Amino acid sequence: MSDGELIGSFIVPVHPHTVLAPEQNEGWGRLRDAYDVAAQRIKDSGADLLIIYSTTWPSIIGHQIIADPNPEWVMVDHDFHDLGSIPYSFNIDEKFAHAWNEANEKRGLKSRTVAYHGFPIDVGSVVALKLLNPDNAIPAVIVSSNVYANRSETTVLAKACMDVVKATGRKAIAVTAMSLSNRMFTKPIEPRDDRIHSLKDDEWNRKILELLGEGRLEDVGQLSRTIHQQIRVNKVVAFKPMWWLSGMNTNRNDLTGEVLAYEALHGAGGAVVHLDPTPSGTGDIEYDEDDVEYFAGERNVLDADQLETEENEQSSNAESLPKEDLNKGPALWEPTEGEDSVNSEAAPKPVGAYPHARRVGDLLYLSGVGPRQPGTNAIPGGPIHDESGKALDYDIKAQTQAVVDNITRILEEAGGSIDDVLDVTSFLVDMDRDFQGYNEVWAETLGQVGPTRTTLAIRALPTPIAVEMKVIAKAPPKM
Repeated sequence: MSDGELIGSFIVPVHPHTVLAPEQNEGWGRLRDAYDVAAQRIKDSGADLLIIYSTTWPSIIGHQIIADPNPEWVMVDHDFHDLGSIPYSFNIDEKFAHAWNEANEKRGLKSRTVAYHGFPIDVGSVVALKLLNPDNAIPAVIVSSNVYANRSETTVLAKACMDVVKATGRKAIAVTAMSLSNRMFTKPIEPRDDRIHSLKDDEWNRKILELLGEGRLEDVGQLSRTIHQQIRVNKVVAFKPMWWLSGMNTNRNDLTGEVLAYEALHGAGGAVVHLDPTPSGTGDIEYDEDDVEYFAGERNVLDADQLETEENEQSSNAESLPKEDLNKGPALWEPTEGEDSVNSEAAPKPVGAYPHARRVGDLLYLSGVGPRQPGTNAIPGGPIHDESGKALDYDIKAQTQAVVDNITRILEEAGGSIDDVLDVTSFLVDMDRDFQGYNEVWAETLGQVGPTRTTLAIRALPTPIAVEMKVIAKAPPKM
């Protein structure tokens, strides 16, 4: 057989609310209804394979593929265990899983199959398969999302998958289980109070969905890099599922798209989207990446702050230190909790025992805010020196913008915004070199808000950064 093809694609949310509690919130119920519509369309399509790419199954070395023909277990989500548990028993196409693994290796990828009783299927895959394939009538295959894979690797993964689809004559549906924005509330909320965590997140979510509704999948894949810089969404969630899905669809920009639902899930953005391969005529193919057929293994694993770039792009010494080098700096602490403390998972962890901010009356006092990124500890624009103390080139504008972004995240956690800033004290480790670039970013960001400012030259900061800001802001009214 040689007539296999991809007959449809879906983007679906990963949170368990749609399975366990759709009746508790109107938005959750609308997502569940959209899932049901998607399930019926898949059934009516005559599909004989579901391919799940899940962002909630991260892998470190290469990609992993479920090859257990009948994984059975009970899934309890670690964030939302209070909602209950989801027993599952799935119909996995083990032959396809092994064939995909072999196709990956032929194209230069690191890959392996997983097939042992009790291996925990991730929440995104569980939710997707429970709702899209409730009677297990269609065999499925599940692949992990490698946290370090760049676009070339992710595209080759899709091409290897399609090699097997075509060779085996399958009528396949590709599914990405993912969030849009993934900034969730850090404290319990009532279901009725659920909403998208921030206005910026909601704006970007809607921009993504506008493009997807027009079938412009490849445009979304390329826009992912910009989205990553603008909202708090990690690379596994934002980049890779869109890269993979675009690769599965030969990087087309003229699919027929339909957004079936978009709602909040504990602050994150969840959507059900159907992409049909029927040409819409909306957009031309504008694929501007290297069309890689074989992965050569250049992952840039240690370049933590470098957004996934083309294979032929050269790294510079303005990149961040590798994670293991950064971790040799001051130990990272959990933010101090207190009655008036404000702490955000969207901001980098402190290097001492203090909160991100503290509310005193009508004011918020922020601890010194630097450019380090939450999770990776990477420094946008690169560190000022390496582990041995050797000076490195770095981008003060990128560092300054990252500081402003971190300030914004902390203020949004408190229920406010960057417009609430009243006073800023800035610290520069090289006033002569950096003042101009820092000042330009200030003018474009905080300068539009109009707080008072003091800028001081200092000898060093605890981590290899060039700029830090101390902020006082108006506190929003307590709810």
